[in-house]
Amino acid sequence: MESSAVGIFKEAIAAGYRMFDCAEFYGNEHFLGQALKESGIPREEFFIISKIWTDKIYEGEAAIRKQLDVQLQSLGTDYLDLYLIHWPVPVKHVAAYQTLEKLCDEKKILAAGLSNYTIEDYEELRPHIRIPPLVNQIEVNPFLYRKKTIDFFINEGVDIQAYRALRQGTGLETELLSEIAKKYTKTPAQILGRWCIQKNFMFLPKTSQKDRMKENLDIFDFELAEEDMKQLETLTTEENKKAMEALYRKGLVRNTPLKEEDVRHNITTD
Repeated sequence: MESSAVGIFKEAIAAGYRMFDCAEFYGNEHFLGQALKESGIPREEFFIISKIWTDKIYEGEAAIRKQLDVQLQSLGTDYLDLYLIHWPVPVKHVAAYQTLEKLCDEKKILAAGLSNYTIEDYEELRPHIRIPPLVNQIEVNPFLYRKKTIDFFINEGVDIQAYRALRQGTGLETELLSEIAKKYTKTPAQILGRWCIQKNFMFLPKTSQKDRMKENLDIFDFELAEEDMKQLETLTTEENKKAMEALYRKGLVRNTPLKEEDVRHNITTD
């Protein structure tokens, strides 16, 4: 398993990838660290992202600092380019972000950011911000295009990083997506990636297959027409928004003593 995981990262590096998205929860930092070491490529050529998980957010500053040291050791580096609050744990996420700001001051991380934040979470955090977050990493794809939320963060100067941009391969056979892919002689996954790029979102493709790694990079030689961009947005459904909200409510309290009823009742899902 270990050699296989390291091999996947080595193949991604060979394909040209230089930005990697890690997390305490993913358990992938040791494998990436080994691949980076074996690549022989200078550390400064990579952009390494990681996240702090809910249990450490709940426990507070000392736990966050201790975990970051573990993550840095696993990655074989003395700094992260970007460190994110994985979920805005109720009551605790503001203090956690302030810890990230201190880590920025100490140069252990070069930038701080957010993940899975709603408008309401950010409004709770905003009065306490000293160093603006670089990004909010949220699920974004044509099947879950939350325009109100996205526009809010962009207006706040917070860029959008799109995870599950390819929906983990689900829905790629949708008729509309297939038709547009055929029109441009591209795969459905490449259409989704290109849609993200044209929306100015940071596209975070995920795959363990070498051919898919190359496929996901091959999205810069064409441009989707505006009519196709708008058509793709019609794939967003209320059902998908409800599924996102259910995942959000579970994610905020996972591995903490908190319960789902401790999560605010009303959030913006658009």
